[in-house]
Amino acid sequence: MSDLETMTYAVTGNIARITLDRPERGNGITRRLLTELEGCVERADLDPGVHVLLLAGNGKGFCGGYDLVESAEGQGRTGQAGEQAPTGSPLDPMVMAVNHDPAGTWDPMVDYAMMSRNVRAFMSLFHCSKPVVCRVHGFCVAGGTDMALCSDLLMIAADAKIGYPPARVWGSPTTSMWAYRLGPQRAKRLLFTGDSLSGAEALEWGLAIEAPAHADLDERTEILVERIARNPLNQLQMMKLLVNQSLHAQGFHEAQILGTVFDGIARHTAEGYAFQQRAAQAGFKQAVRERDEPFGDSGASTFKG
Repeated sequence: MSDLETMTYAVTGNIARITLDRPERGNGITRRLLTELEGCVERADLDPGVHVLLLAGNGKGFCGGYDLVESAEGQGRTGQAGEQAPTGSPLDPMVMAVNHDPAGTWDPMVDYAMMSRNVRAFMSLFHCSKPVVCRVHGFCVAGGTDMALCSDLLMIAADAKIGYPPARVWGSPTTSMWAYRLGPQRAKRLLFTGDSLSGAEALEWGLAIEAPAHADLDERTEILVERIARNPLNQLQMMKLLVNQSLHAQGFHEAQILGTVFDGIARHTAEGYAFQQRAAQAGFKQAVRERDEPFGDSGASTFKG
């Protein structure tokens, strides 16, 4: 996979290692990144020598969500990090820009066609027949949580933060995994406030399988994936399929459709338009800072119990 631009892919022993590699942009999500993620997951899934996948990120954190320089500041006009899309399709940057113009008419089905493809890429981790372990350091917020929560097991550094701040404005979690991971009450606690959890809090809440100190994260993660990799591949596949069926039986797919539609609506409310316009005017960092100022957290892990 020599043409990868947004991540790296390597296999060591029975472990496939997919590492997001846009550290200068906080591993921000673009259409190119999602296309490459799907491709890497499929390659690992088809490789008979791979028993487990390890998803991680280079740089200061795992993933800071969607690349808002492209999507908020530029309204999508700058394209999707080199990804080519058919002219006039829902992935065409100009189609997305026009569909987000507050002076025009928003077509929710164009928006859904675009975002549902992003969900499909995130869910490649869930649908992969093999176990996926996600290693989180630094930060995992907004759209980054879609990748983490679609993985099977989360190893989160104790001092990392994980949460969905766009619940405050301009977003809805498209994969809708929070309730299934945490239960309805704790999911509401996070989504009603947009607060984040530290890795230690994520372990207490049952979101993380382990929350070692930052210095021990790599070692503890390697111990876990190596233990998983010792098992026969067919046993691992059966165990994952068995557990995943319980989520399907609870209406998992239907919740994702609603979450994806709501994400489009959230970006086209009066508040959503105002956030985007502020990002275009002052830059997304300033827009996010102003969004978070009333909560007193400036994007930090602020849950107080």
